[in-house]
Amino acid sequence: MRNVVASLFITLDGVIEQPHDWQFDFDEEMGDALTAEQEKQDAVLLGRVTYQMWEGYWPTADPEIDFTGFINNTPKYVASTTLDTVSWEGSNLIKGSLVDEVARLKSEAGRDIGIYGSPSVVRSLLYAGLLDQLLLLMSPVVAGSGQRLIPEGSELRRLTLLEGRRSPSGAMILRYGPYSAQ
Repeated sequence: MRNVVASLFITLDGVIEQPHDWQFDFDEEMGDALTAEQEKQDAVLLGRVTYQMWEGYWPTADPEIDFTGFINNTPKYVASTTLDTVSWEGSNLIKGSLVDEVARLKSEAGRDIGIYGSPSVVRSLLYAGLLDQLLLLMSPVVAGSGQRLIPEGSELRRLTLLEGRRSPSGAMILRYGPYSAQ
């Protein structure tokens, strides 16, 4: 069974939107954590907003950027209720239920399925019990405003810390999985 692993940049106050505005010190250890995830994945899930932002950038991005080759050469599954088609090479539009399609993808043979950005997809899969791991790169900054990973008023969900370490820039690299009483 494949795992679904979401990787997100986040602030101390839970903001995940526009990391280029507050993610000041991206260090080698943070890059290594993301690269290690990519090496375990053979598919990526994207929400509509992330897909539309990325489809105009990554296909022509500098090939020297490690993520360029990964994202352009990995099958992408796009969750959208408003798009009729997707044109970025290797992209597949999810028609119907995101939860059903992810359950199907998880049951297939293969490596991990990654999620980058796409907070609505992450939330949906977290609450559906289909998110196996959540990798947060938490910057030591308070954004004050912006979209949060889990909005106020959301249902309580417990997680288990699987790994936590401090990067040289002061960011925390935190890996969570489903809650398990130990």
